[in-house]
Amino acid sequence: MVFKRLLGSLGVGGPTVDTVLEPGAARPGFTLTGQVHLRGGDTDFDIDHITLELVARVEAEHEDGESEGVVVFDRFTIGGGFRLAAGELRSVPFSAMLPWETPITELYGQGLGIVLGVRTELAVAGAKDKGDLDQLNIAPLPVQEAILEALGQLGFGFRSADLEYGHIRGTGQRLPFYQEIELTPAPQYAHQVNEIEVTFLAGPAGMEVVLEADKRGGLFSEGHDAVTRFTVGHHDVRDWNTEVDGWIRQLVEHRASYGSHAAQGHDPYGHGGHYGHGEHHHDEGHRSAPGMGTAIAAGAAGLAVGVVGGMVAAEVVDEIGDFFEGEEEEED
Repeated sequence: MVFKRLLGSLGVGGPTVDTVLEPGAARPGFTLTGQVHLRGGDTDFDIDHITLELVARVEAEHEDGESEGVVVFDRFTIGGGFRLAAGELRSVPFSAMLPWETPITELYGQGLGIVLGVRTELAVAGAKDKGDLDQLNIAPLPVQEAILEALGQLGFGFRSADLEYGHIRGTGQRLPFYQEIELTPAPQYAHQVNEIEVTFLAGPAGMEVVLEADKRGGLFSEGHDAVTRFTVGHHDVRDWNTEVDGWIRQLVEHRASYGSHAAQGHDPYGHGGHYGHGEHHHDEGHRSAPGMGTAIAAGAAGLAVGVVGGMVAAEVVDEIGDFFEGEEEEED
């Protein structure tokens, strides 16, 4: 097993740490499990605490354009309060609940270009070091997968996915960012919209589905955005093709005013929290234009990752590597 050197204040001769997540993708709102493997340094050390941070690479819009940064979106202490002898090997198992709004990083086992990580912080003798950063893979919840599958069956193509800093007004959003899954329109809607964006905001009782359409302008009118949202239960059984097609029809027929999600505040969690069958809301809003990312081609049999107009899998891996290396450089 390869142990990663603990950087920063502990220096050479300090303990080393390697966090190993259970194989396979986790799911939002479910348990993340694994083990933190420690190896003692040149002398005995008192381990004050071992803490895991969930981090995400997030885009932010501002007056000067766009920028990217790292956001910590959850944190939990999994152990500590013991002495690690010189050269001692010790494993600390952990089990922690992921936030319900944790972004999806993969679909049918193939990456979407979303970068999440688990960062391990070790507090030793009053000094703290973030010594390990591991890729976090998240698969969709069953209802999220059903909705994405329906969109594929209806002919929508998946263009890219990203994380946007800010809050969507009128929702129960809890994290400081939200995920946008950007789709090319199905042929029957191509004359009305340039793209559709989907955001899932899951919670214990169910999930809000926020849809935004970048609507095409006409001969005497400019294009604009329309936003609507729906609520579903985690265990709803529906004809999802018919249901989702109905959502899209309502969306493209809706005439929304202009606004900005990121600039708005948000209601406390639980606003509109009754996830009734077929409940929906129309909102004003605008979200950022799409960025480059993994493209997904939708087929009759479901959804499969493609390489049209976005990053191929190798480039996504490189980006994740750069993200982790950048984090380590910051800690030096």
